[in-house]
Amino acid sequence: MSAFEYTQIAREKNLDELKEFLSLPTISTLSAHRADVQRGAEWVAENLRAMGMEHVEIMPTGKGKGQPLVYADWLHADDAPTILVYGHFDVQPVDPLNEWRTPPFEPTIVDDTIYARGASDMKAQTLAVMKALEALLKTDSLRVNIKVIIEGEEEVGSPNLASFLRAHKRKLECDVALNCDSQMASKDLPSIVYGLRGLCYFEIWVQGPAQDLHSGLFGGSIHNPAQVLCDLISGMHDAHGRVTLPHFYDDVRVLSDDERAELARLPVTNESWANAAGVSELWGEKNFSVVERTGARPTLEVNGLYAGFIGEGSKTVLPAKAMAKISTRLVPNQRPEKIKQQFENYMRMHAPNTVRWSVELLASGEPVLLNRESRFVRAAKDALQETFGVAPVFQLLGWSVPVTNSLNDELGVDVVVMGFGLADDGTHGPNEHFYLPNFYRGIEGYARFFEHAAKISN
Repeated sequence: MSAFEYTQIAREKNLDELKEFLSLPTISTLSAHRADVQRGAEWVAENLRAMGMEHVEIMPTGKGKGQPLVYADWLHADDAPTILVYGHFDVQPVDPLNEWRTPPFEPTIVDDTIYARGASDMKAQTLAVMKALEALLKTDSLRVNIKVIIEGEEEVGSPNLASFLRAHKRKLECDVALNCDSQMASKDLPSIVYGLRGLCYFEIWVQGPAQDLHSGLFGGSIHNPAQVLCDLISGMHDAHGRVTLPHFYDDVRVLSDDERAELARLPVTNESWANAAGVSELWGEKNFSVVERTGARPTLEVNGLYAGFIGEGSKTVLPAKAMAKISTRLVPNQRPEKIKQQFENYMRMHAPNTVRWSVELLASGEPVLLNRESRFVRAAKDALQETFGVAPVFQLLGWSVPVTNSLNDELGVDVVVMGFGLADDGTHGPNEHFYLPNFYRGIEGYARFFEHAAKISN
């Protein structure tokens, strides 16, 4: 029996295991669910042992204060590459619960789609690569060496992963890493991600008077910190959507003609993107397509605002302070430390002397640009084409995936980013879901990737 025959026979079992996996409320950011995250690690470990992986262990992170990580390996392929497979089993909180059409931890199938928290991000994809390995192991068809790490705190930014990789560098030595936390261009068009934007996340405070004041008594004589903050934020973009921080674009990597042509293959139009976002019209930099704006261009976005009285009813105050949370998405060659300097320079240039201000960098991550020409990327490309019957597209994604930087930086290896989620899967929001045909094709695609990788000389 071939591995692909095995996957057909195991379809019902694999779906049952996916439902069981999705029923675990492994919410890593909430302390009330710490035991559930531990149970998720145990579930993954049990599954890995049952399929034939070896040296399976649940490993602590952050000196025992972090969430657990599951390690396993299978190292019996002589003169063959070693592939480190990455996934995660933790999920986001479910709020707002009243917007879910089905209970978030009671997996529900509607037509060809399964609804549950974590369905797309990323339990279906984690299980798909595990089931690909199972099919190869059970049919004695695995011809590459495998190491697996599946973590339990990706949804809180993988705060302990880099130090874990550093501490266990020898244990995790490999020829390439496979990150399965990714998506496709559309239901029937696979993609290989070769670039991810980085992140700088700031909190700005603007301080005026020592305390909230009566707006009737002091209004017109005191510069309102909320108004100052709004003016400052308004000035961070010009009329065409370009960020006005000084020297913000100096290091931005310019797309080649070949890259722009490849990105143009993605089935995304202004109309489809507007519909997905629920808006009537798009906005952003001129002379760039929506795909380029969201993958290859840096951004600055306001994520939250707070000032004065925001409760029910009215209260006429002149607020003492105002706060904004602002994130910038960075593209290759931009660096978080330089962006912070540019942000502070903007504030020095534009904040009036009537207020005091502070800027705190809350989080940051480097952008990623991966090698499109590596032998393992070619193996992924061949695997996807055989599975879907169409050549995959290369894609730049706008979000940040810190693990990709960590795998690349700490282990010094190329990373292949290949997954099967979709942009409209509702990840992080209510009614998250996954297209089940791509769960099964994902299993096949990963199995084919391991087969093609086995042909690469070590």
